Amino acid sequence: MAGRCPDAAVRVPLNLQQWHLVTFLHWRVEAALLQPMLPPRLVVDEVDGSAWIGVTPFVMRQVRVPGWPVPVVPDFVEVNVRTYVTGPDGHDGIWFFSLDCGRLPVVAALRTIGLPYVRARTTVRTHDRHVEYASRRQREGGELVVRTHPGAPLPEPDALVNGLTGRWNAYTERWGRLWRVPVEHEPWPLCEARAQLDVGRLLAANGLPTPDGNPLVHHAPAVHVRVGAPRPA
Repeated sequence: MAGRCPDAAVRVPLNLQQWHLVTFLHWRVEAALLQPMLPPRLVVDEVDGSAWIGVTPFVMRQVRVPGWPVPVVPDFVEVNVRTYVTGPDGHDGIWFFSLDCGRLPVVAALRTIGLPYVRARTTVRTHDRHVEYASRRQREGGELVVRTHPGAPLPEPDALVNGLTGRWNAYTERWGRLWRVPVEHEPWPLCEARAQLDVGRLLAANGLPTPDGNPLVHHAPAVHVRVGAPRPA
């Protein structure tokens, strides 16, 4: 279940990776707006009384297979647009509307398992007191610019924050079936944060409304991730 710690260990990982400079941007949204955009067997998971749209830019590093010390692809910036769902197997997790990435082999490979990767020019720049992300799709439109200012560490994230960031499964649809991909990593080392951003065109490219108001913002420096094999949901 969603929370600070994984609900199950990934004992036989399909691959290992690191997620660096992770920014979480979350907006409340009515569940009725998102439910028609999901596969029939998934249900919007409401957290603190509402559904949520999330935008998460970060740096993917050290992607490798177990037992092999050399990364299989160079580091890259990814931007995912997501919401939270409950599957027919009773597990909660993430449904991705899109995942923007600049590495064509990654886009091509992961689209084969149903993940909606989109090729984009993605960049990240680090400064003394902030992190700047940018993404621009080569086709289909969609742009993002985010400047994140990390603040003090969160000593004890509350239930809302854990419910949004502590997700241990991702769902995907492929070959006429729904699949669940489990993940495991240490608890997020979350920080308070504020952000200046322009994400409206990216959300619009996914058929999503531009939310009102400022997002809930959090930042994490890095986690080490074990990704399990897809399994039927």
